[in-house]
Amino acid sequence: MLLVPLYVHPAEDPVAWRRLTEVEDLYGVVLNVADGPGAAPDGAFVEPVGALRSAGVRVLGYVDLDYGARPPSAVVRDIECHRDWYGTDGYFLDRAPADRTGLPFVRQVSRAVRRGGATTLVLNPGVHPAPGYLRLADLVVTFEGHWTTYVSAFTRPGWADRQPPERLCHLVYGVPEALLALARRTTGERGAGVCCVVERELPNPWAALPPALPGKTP
Repeated sequence: MLLVPLYVHPAEDPVAWRRLTEVEDLYGVVLNVADGPGAAPDGAFVEPVGALRSAGVRVLGYVDLDYGARPPSAVVRDIECHRDWYGTDGYFLDRAPADRTGLPFVRQVSRAVRRGGATTLVLNPGVHPAPGYLRLADLVVTFEGHWTTYVSAFTRPGWADRQPPERLCHLVYGVPEALLALARRTTGERGAGVCCVVERELPNPWAALPPALPGKTP
């Protein structure tokens, strides 16, 4: 399945937003208005987000945890704004802490998410976190990084081998075009049932759709 972070404004690439309503095998789309919901509602997102939800696509509001350094009140504010302004189904909690000391903070945030009626919570520490985080989220991103790192330095703890693939996600950028299919297969072989594999590089590899998106059967 595909988790698509699409960090581009609808005014800049309206075709990409429309295309997502036609994609099959889609876990969800990450909505990142301005490294979060922004300071005020952005009307340009209302129509594409509504179209995604009408098409049955899960929309996840982007919330930055800053590895546990943000005040919980600021995190809760972002959660509430995503819900009230865009009707998000759940949340993508980016830069999540990974060690045990961050568990109380993430537990507090996850409770706020669930109280707000969210159906999906995705944590993105970008590495394999302490196993306790698996109890707090529906999906955990256990790798986010460059293809060269994925090839040369990826390892996984024993507990990850015992997880259902649909609980784990890998986000890989900087993949050469000729290796995209290989990269997608590799995510599955490494235990991730959800992925996004793109050619683009930093500073924003998620500024466009991943290539070769599967279309829905008419």
